[in-house]
Amino acid sequence: MSDPLTEREATAEALRLVADAAGPYLATLSDRLVQDPAGAPLLDELDGPLPERGDGTLPSVRELLRIGTGAATHSSGPRFFHFVVGGSTPAAQAGDWVTSLLDQVAGLWPASPFAARVETVVLGWLKDLFGLPASYGGVLTPSATLANLTGLAAARHWWAERHGVDVSADGMLGLPRLPVLSSGYVHPSSRKALQILGCGRDTVRVFARDDAGRVDLGAMETELAAVAGPAVLIANAGEVNAGDFDPVGELADLAEAYGAWLHVDGAFGLFAAVSPKTAHLVHGVERADSVAADGHKWLNVPYESGFAFLREPRRLVQAFAMPDAAYLPVGDEARINYNSLGPESSRRARALPIWATLRAYGREGYRAMVERHHDLARLLGELVDEAPDLEPLAPPGLNVVCFRYRRDGLGDERLDELNRRLGAELLEDGRVYAGTTVYRGRLALRPAIVNWRTGEADIELLVSVVREIGARLTA
Repeated sequence: MSDPLTEREATAEALRLVADAAGPYLATLSDRLVQDPAGAPLLDELDGPLPERGDGTLPSVRELLRIGTGAATHSSGPRFFHFVVGGSTPAAQAGDWVTSLLDQVAGLWPASPFAARVETVVLGWLKDLFGLPASYGGVLTPSATLANLTGLAAARHWWAERHGVDVSADGMLGLPRLPVLSSGYVHPSSRKALQILGCGRDTVRVFARDDAGRVDLGAMETELAAVAGPAVLIANAGEVNAGDFDPVGELADLAEAYGAWLHVDGAFGLFAAVSPKTAHLVHGVERADSVAADGHKWLNVPYESGFAFLREPRRLVQAFAMPDAAYLPVGDEARINYNSLGPESSRRARALPIWATLRAYGREGYRAMVERHHDLARLLGELVDEAPDLEPLAPPGLNVVCFRYRRDGLGDERLDELNRRLGAELLEDGRVYAGTTVYRGRLALRPAIVNWRTGEADIELLVSVVREIGARLTA
């Protein structure tokens, strides 16, 4: 029988197997196909009945490494432009290994004062990085979706309180529908958060002045004036199709004028605050009631990583404190139980890779990364402008460029079908990875640049491969 108790001496050797595989794998990321078709058959080797008698530690780890390095999507490489996904910096990746090594219970201070203290430190560093007031409360989450849920849960509690109801204790029975207003840039993750919270994903009222989704401030103000009671505004810092931004400062003005709650979804766009060249895009975020962002995007730390910040820290406790239980400790400002400040009770110590990468590269390193990626987006925009068979659909955003392949004589329907086929073949080809979207009624590519490894050669290859596949499809 293979019992872990009988194989504890294999632990160090198993970790060495991973470390030995890491060097060659990481060294070849820039040369690998992002998605290698040859890896697909390996997926079947994962399957089979649950073993009655295990293979043992070392054979199992060797097998997982063999299949994983061959079949995985190499999304941590420099040519993965899909879904706004970053890689992992060297320090963050090592910090994540430390997280697994130490395996801390991160939600309760008595279980790990170390994990709690690291989380407190990195939340302070992140507020400093983004220009948020030090007085804001915060919590790490698995993703921007859970960070949006955290901010909007606090908003729901605030809103219900103004109707005389403690929604955490008594629920929403008898309350009117929560008024939520946003632009056409509102992301599905905000709707999903509202769905989970019982407010309804379709409760969001969209005020857009064009088919791109740009906010209609006048119409939104008219609605705010007509709303009976408090409302919630969602500002979107970084729209996923073209990288555009809502005017956060102007939405903050509206929120203050009408006593509304302002939530900022800054999944990747919050990082504009890191550079003086782009900080104007999120001017006013420091006035928001709640702010959400992702770490596994532009912070370039491993999945899963997100964070939420609240103007009033007590709102986190009101929304997420657990019912009394004799065995659960009561925290305070010095000994924080983070499982009472967010949706998770069992929490990985995801602060460790954040601490490692911020300690390693600091403000200057992240400013350089944001500015480099912004410059690469502008380069991609220039290459699209110069190519006779490519058509820009929007000016280059912070780090997203929206364009399509075109051929003279084809109407929009046929161009949509051409770009749909091109997008599918681009993913099958595997040299670069970028997804399609529908923007202003047209099917398009929308590569996002957030990986610390990405350089000019990767952008040039993206354009070359898109044009090559497009030419083949129209030959």
